[in-house]
Amino acid sequence: MIFSTLEHILTHISFSIVSIVITIHLITLLGNEIINPYDSSEKGMIATFLCLTGLLITRWIYSGHFPLSDLYESLIFLSWSFSLIHIVPYLKIRKNYLTTITASSTIFTQGFATSGLLTEIHKPTILVPALQSEWLIMHVSMMILSYAALLCGSLLSVALLVITFRNIFYSYKSNNLLQLNHSFSFGEIQYKNERNKIFKKTSFFSAKNYYKAQLIQQLDYWSYRVISLGFIFLTIGILSGAVWANEAWGSYWSWDPKETWAFITWIVFAIYLHTRTNKNLQGANSAIVATLGFLIIWICYFGVNLLGIGLHSYGSFTLTSS
Repeated sequence: MIFSTLEHILTHISFSIVSIVITIHLITLLGNEIINPYDSSEKGMIATFLCLTGLLITRWIYSGHFPLSDLYESLIFLSWSFSLIHIVPYLKIRKNYLTTITASSTIFTQGFATSGLLTEIHKPTILVPALQSEWLIMHVSMMILSYAALLCGSLLSVALLVITFRNIFYSYKSNNLLQLNHSFSFGEIQYKNERNKIFKKTSFFSAKNYYKAQLIQQLDYWSYRVISLGFIFLTIGILSGAVWANEAWGSYWSWDPKETWAFITWIVFAIYLHTRTNKNLQGANSAIVATLGFLIIWICYFGVNLLGIGLHSYGSFTLTSS
């Protein structure tokens, strides 16, 4: 009873803190400079990480096994992974470009885990025979960490694409306005006024282009770093899973739906890393591949749970009925 109450308290505290972090970022976007948003959000994410760590330890002691046996526990561990990915670069360089993505991802996954959509999986249960192995920690933790890293890196690539295509759109719009002024004769005075307005807009966008270019470079850099880390975790997770499958089911690979989608995920991000070796394909081109990988990860993570089929269906869930 004590552990259950403590778990409940830690869950709500961590969710509340990360909600405050998101609120701070929204205030920053509105231009409020009364508080120091960076320091406040960093401290909030550290507090969230500590609460989630305490939650997982409490769950571990309460259930008697590592908390990765069902969807609820994996979502909590995924939230913990997002906060860990946030903290590591902050502790290393005291500067973090992942705050918005990691905080949003944490509140999304934890909010879904603690919502009323999932039934009867918040309570710890006895592990099914397939999960009663020392490979549970190695395999599942590596897979969840890989999902967290790959999702963060992919979201950075999505942000890169949004900024890039916005620049292309505004550049195209400005060029069309210039061509329009040269195509029609409005009179000398009106033409000069329109031309001056366009040049002012062009110079305004040019002043911002430097900062946007720097932001795009940082997004591209961190996306590559985080996805590379996630790819390593994914490779370790798949290999350890194959060894575990051989011990449990007598076969290293059986083309189970989860295995198949994990392999597809691995192929997609292997293609991403390959595009990074070609300078002509870096930037927006590789970001498109990472964006595709973002969708593939969610299919891999939730697909089997929604269908409830295959050898990995022990982690499936049911929705509450109205």
